[in-house]
Amino acid sequence: MAHQTILEFPTRGRGTLDITREVARVVAAAGIEVGLAHVFVQHTSCSLLITENADPDVRRDLETIVARLARDGDRAYRHDAEGPDDMSAHARSMLTATGLSVPVGGGRLLLGTWQGIYLWEHRTSPHRRSVVVTVLGG
Repeated sequence: MAHQTILEFPTRGRGTLDITREVARVVAAAGIEVGLAHVFVQHTSCSLLITENADPDVRRDLETIVARLARDGDRAYRHDAEGPDDMSAHARSMLTATGLSVPVGGGRLLLGTWQGIYLWEHRTSPHRRSVVVTVLGG
């Protein structure tokens, strides 16, 4: 059995947005007891992340790390059609993940105690992002 929903999320610009509850609602609505939830973001300048959900410093530190790896406005970038954060956002997306899989058991996401699912916006301005949640199982 399969169930699929597309969720829409407005972002405020660069940073993380906790989407765990919305994904969990899709899983619950799927009526699948045991299976897999696949979460995919349909964009090339944001990504998905499973990380610590208790201490926001973890997400801020991750932002610091990727900022060192993919700097805004680097003169070596050719692609800057949408501004100095354009190519760095694409690089950040490539360095992280656009799709995640989470096991489903008992009709719910089997995340660990301190895990959450986050949409990670890499652009500095707000955007509207589409996330496809596909639940497979029985």
